[in-house]
Amino acid sequence: MKRTALLLCLAIGALLALAAEEGGHGGGGHGEAAKAGAPGTNVEMPFLMAPVTDEAGKLTGYAYISTRLTATSAGAVLAVRDKIPFIQDAFVRDVNAGQVTGEKTPDAVDIPALEARLLADARKVMGKDQVKTITVCTVQMSPLKSNSPQARTSAEAADSHGQAAAPEKPRCG
Repeated sequence: MKRTALLLCLAIGALLALAAEEGGHGGGGHGEAAKAGAPGTNVEMPFLMAPVTDEAGKLTGYAYISTRLTATSAGAVLAVRDKIPFIQDAFVRDVNAGQVTGEKTPDAVDIPALEARLLADARKVMGKDQVKTITVCTVQMSPLKSNSPQARTSAEAADSHGQAAAPEKPRCG
């Protein structure tokens, strides 16, 4: 009797684990689960601090960016985790070499363009068959603190105390 009850509990546990694996992240929808990747394939990357400049090339602030890398398989995750320092180095070089904001929106990060650039960087380090996607999870814009009236008026994301605006809603759930 005890053996049957134990086997029944193990079978129920296995079915629940299988259902959770197929269902994604708690009913978030098929699109969200597909973008997130299969369980065990996501790697949270260290934060990036990207400089933001104006049209004249003068530093106006920083964008603090969190990203998630999705590997092509659970086996590829181990290789990705071993290479995180090299991937992060490529990311840092990229965001410091080029602007992360859009041409028409100099105070907001161009997320689709940044994701494409970071994906190319990760694939250079890991190979195309190891990395599926890069997702920008959160972006927080932080203008430089300055006493000049021009800097205060151009920092639309800052409140009256010069603090950075609240971060956007996370895209990585």
